[in-house]
Amino acid sequence: MKIEVMDTTLRDGEQTSGVSFSASEKLTIAKLLLQEVKVDRLEVASARVSEGELKAVKAITSWAGENGFLNQIEVLTFVDGLASIEWMEEAGAKVMNLLTKGSLNHLTHQLGKTPEQHFSDIQAVISEANKRGITVNVYLEDWSNGMRHSKGYVFEFLEFLRKEPVKRILLPDTLGILTPDETYYFLKEIIEKYPELHFDFHGHNDYGLATANVLNALRAGVKGIHLTVNGLGERTGNASLASVVAVINDFLPGISTSVVESSLYSISKIVESFSGIRIAENYPIVGENVFTQTAGVHADGDKKKNLYVSDLNPERFGRKTSYALGKTSGKANIEKNLQELGIKLNDEDLKKVTARIISLGDRKETVTKEDLPYIISDVLDRATISEDIKILNYVLTHSRGLQPSATLQIQIFGDVLEENAQGDGQYDAFMNALKKALKKKGISLPSLTDYLVRIPPGGKTDALCETIITWDLDGKNTKTRGLDSDQTVSAIEATQKMLNLIARQYN
Repeated sequence: MKIEVMDTTLRDGEQTSGVSFSASEKLTIAKLLLQEVKVDRLEVASARVSEGELKAVKAITSWAGENGFLNQIEVLTFVDGLASIEWMEEAGAKVMNLLTKGSLNHLTHQLGKTPEQHFSDIQAVISEANKRGITVNVYLEDWSNGMRHSKGYVFEFLEFLRKEPVKRILLPDTLGILTPDETYYFLKEIIEKYPELHFDFHGHNDYGLATANVLNALRAGVKGIHLTVNGLGERTGNASLASVVAVINDFLPGISTSVVESSLYSISKIVESFSGIRIAENYPIVGENVFTQTAGVHADGDKKKNLYVSDLNPERFGRKTSYALGKTSGKANIEKNLQELGIKLNDEDLKKVTARIISLGDRKETVTKEDLPYIISDVLDRATISEDIKILNYVLTHSRGLQPSATLQIQIFGDVLEENAQGDGQYDAFMNALKKALKKKGISLPSLTDYLVRIPPGGKTDALCETIITWDLDGKNTKTRGLDSDQTVSAIEATQKMLNLIARQYN
């Protein structure tokens, strides 16, 4: 059975605190959801909210009308006589989702009306909308509490709607209070009594149960579900489009949707950008780390027989598996990343690179695949240079209104010296202290002719920067590299390498 997916990112999703899409952003999202993601319906706004909302809906309906999508554009409206209907006509919309009271508690305390009075008002709006060529769906707001505490009222309401010219009845878990069992049994009871009616389920995520509730709503027989990109929505949000679609495809073989899985990640990133709401890195399906293996044992298992691969494979969503580099990395993780870069190391060098990555991970640094060439260069470069001169310790200070200073402890051919100095910057102060220490041993510091700092391509790492210093050694330009998360430290690393290049002249 094919069920309808109604995306309400542009209406309920925009009720996320701090989110407000511009008219052009709404139109862009609407186009992508209908043309690329291929949801069946879009709820794009609430009637009578603002002039900006009216402008946005006009833009969407104009485009939708020209491209055959107009009947898939829906607007939340209210039981307010002609006001919402006239707003819809001005906006060019043809489908209204009429918000009504689905619990006796809401009806009594918010409207102060009897069921008969409320039904009469609803009937008047439905009748007028139909006269004007507007299709009507009806929301039963707080229906979930209605089923818990005033079930008789809910069925009285459904009996009334059964006789009205409405296309769909929309059942929202307005406060996100339902358990999966309740969702199933409440909906099953309703659908068995009214099998001829089209029911949608609209789940909220207050207890983190939205996806599970949608799953059980489908098992109970609903014909439509309401979802949002990235789970945006009031309070804790709505059921997530990506999560629910993946669950349907993997666990409900008798049910299908029109949604294109491979488009879910791209729409997620666009909505993340437009909304300003960052999604967690471990957010299901679309989070940055969802298809990242961190433990070395997982990479080893994948290498041998895809032991840690499930049906939820990243290629379905236009993504791919990556192997994180950090303190839990093993050789297999690193080898996987090296393969992608076309690099192969012998076992001894691989052990050294692994040890450096683990060291960075212990410092809570993030290492990326792009960092690997820098780490390899640094590790292998270190292995070729003996350490006759070691910088044992240093303190660098930089205070407002005071000249930067450095205190240095250095070992030169086994002798430990300490010096301090000031300079124009922290590195300059360090170099001045270094010159004083070297002078005591009769060692001259070569001239620094160039100083370059860079990070791996893309700039996505917080772990490493590489400092490349060019020195004038006997009239020849010689480069040394240093690698660290701190720019000054990486420059000191490069300087120590230079010191050991010249140490052989004095030993």
